[in-house]
Amino acid sequence: MNIRALEREFRACADAEDAVNLSRFFKTGPGDYGEGDIFLGIRVPVIRKFTKKYASEITLNSVQALLKSRYHEERLLALLIMVEQFKSSDTAKQEDLYNLYLSNTTQINNWDLVDLSALHIVGGWLESRSREPLYQLAESESLWERRIAILATFHFIRQNDFVDTIAIAENLRNDDHDLIHKAVGWMLREVGNRDLETEEKFLKIYYKEMPRTMLRYAIERFPEPLRLAYLKGLIRH
Repeated sequence: MNIRALEREFRACADAEDAVNLSRFFKTGPGDYGEGDIFLGIRVPVIRKFTKKYASEITLNSVQALLKSRYHEERLLALLIMVEQFKSSDTAKQEDLYNLYLSNTTQINNWDLVDLSALHIVGGWLESRSREPLYQLAESESLWERRIAILATFHFIRQNDFVDTIAIAENLRNDDHDLIHKAVGWMLREVGNRDLETEEKFLKIYYKEMPRTMLRYAIERFPEPLRLAYLKGLIRH
């Protein structure tokens, strides 16, 4: 297919007012986590329509071109197409998609880009393989690679496999970025939704030293008396 024709069709959906609002929402100002990111102003439901329309016919080279785009929404489109292709592909194509993903993490540079893709592609590929790449990502200086590491384990959580989530949460518990605090707390909460004992085993060891945001996310759905006990430091190991 003609990638330039797709780009023209896609960019015709841009909305200048939405672009401004999205730029603010995703913190693109100087010093912010999304500094310098550029938005077209295209909402996710529209992007998903393009995903459905083109996922089956777009080549990997064209996906890579989209992933290299300076526009946030085009990178998101590329990632959503990759997710759809991963679900319907054979092992060889899945490996190509996984490798493409990890070789372009500099382009996967905001939380929505990570959150909508990492569990499907990285988690999906590593489900029956060594999880060591996740531990390498968790040690990265890149905020986004660290977030990929913990979010990829969501795939395992859905299989009631919590080992890597707990281990990576332990590695990231003293991370200095709020977006990692939120991501780790979220994944711990997802573990607890399926196995509260496993989550609490982790929390009882670390909850007093965890960043407050991480703890709040992790215990968000606890019964109120238990949630307050954690917040007040009343839980004993």
